[in-house]
Amino acid sequence: MRRLVRALGAAVVAAAVPAAGTAAGTAGATAAGPANDGFTIEDERITESSGLAASRAHPGVYWTHNDSDDGPYVYAIDGRTGETVATVTLTGIAPRDVEAVSVGPDGHVYVGDIGDNFGGRWPEVWIYRFAEPGSLADRAVEATRHTVRYADGPRDAESLAVHPVTGRVYIVSKHRDGGALYAGPEKLPASGAAVFTRVADIGLWATDAAFSPDGTRLAVRGYFGGTMYAWEDGAPRELGRLTVPVQRQGESVTFTPDGRTLLYGTEGERGPVRPMPLTEEQLPESAGEEKPERTGGEGAGDGSGAGDGGAEEDGDDGGEGNTTGLVLALAAGAVLLLALRRSKRRGGGAS
Repeated sequence: MRRLVRALGAAVVAAAVPAAGTAAGTAGATAAGPANDGFTIEDERITESSGLAASRAHPGVYWTHNDSDDGPYVYAIDGRTGETVATVTLTGIAPRDVEAVSVGPDGHVYVGDIGDNFGGRWPEVWIYRFAEPGSLADRAVEATRHTVRYADGPRDAESLAVHPVTGRVYIVSKHRDGGALYAGPEKLPASGAAVFTRVADIGLWATDAAFSPDGTRLAVRGYFGGTMYAWEDGAPRELGRLTVPVQRQGESVTFTPDGRTLLYGTEGERGPVRPMPLTEEQLPESAGEEKPERTGGEGAGDGSGAGDGGAEEDGDDGGEGNTTGLVLALAAGAVLLLALRRSKRRGGGAS
């Protein structure tokens, strides 16, 4: 009897799982752009992923790096599989505390060696810049090193974002009581120090920041929350709080290429990169104008599930699949009940 119950119980699960898988498949098929479902970083070398940036040259690929004590390495991750598809070694530099990465409109990757765990001990920090490779393969590249100083003195920072239209570099300082947004010069100088000037307060213990692909939104995250800003004439205007997933040590954020989803990363082995949709107001202007077609329930793709981490969105997308799964589960239950009755008639009461 136990074997019968276990077998029929498995039938109930099997009846429900395909339906759930169908619903998930539908959502994945209508998602605009790779990695909208998130991924897990599989490379065992990456244990302190501290920055995340969507590649411009290779859609679906994301650049990341370790925090400190790893060396001059930047990794290209396939957003479909979480596997490393290229390791770039930056020659001629000795990183101190690498905390952020961003991709600019000039086709270059910007790596921010901007951390200062002593809260402002170092008078200068650095940004390393290299051309995004045209093909994905392990290689060594000579990076350009830019010296960074703040107009109001040294400070700690973990957030760097390059505006995707103007190419201007911005840094958000990190402080428990809230940091500030600093703007670099219109173009980083080839020699001498680039002086970054404070332009706005940021009320977060910020760990990363990212511009939307069209440059109309700036997302800033911290350990325990985040804020979305509209980007207007080179300055941020607060739009509201972001839904940030609970993570071991939330360190990174980036937009997916379609601009409709934020991906949040964390330090730790096999670090999960989790997606969170945006509310209608938080969507970048280009993403708000172009709504993807959905096959599920009304409002499934408009970010209405953001407040509860997307659970509502998943349920809406799979309306038809959930109904099918319920019918199959009820049918399997009926088979189980019938089998139990037959077993009793045969005197099969032994367990």
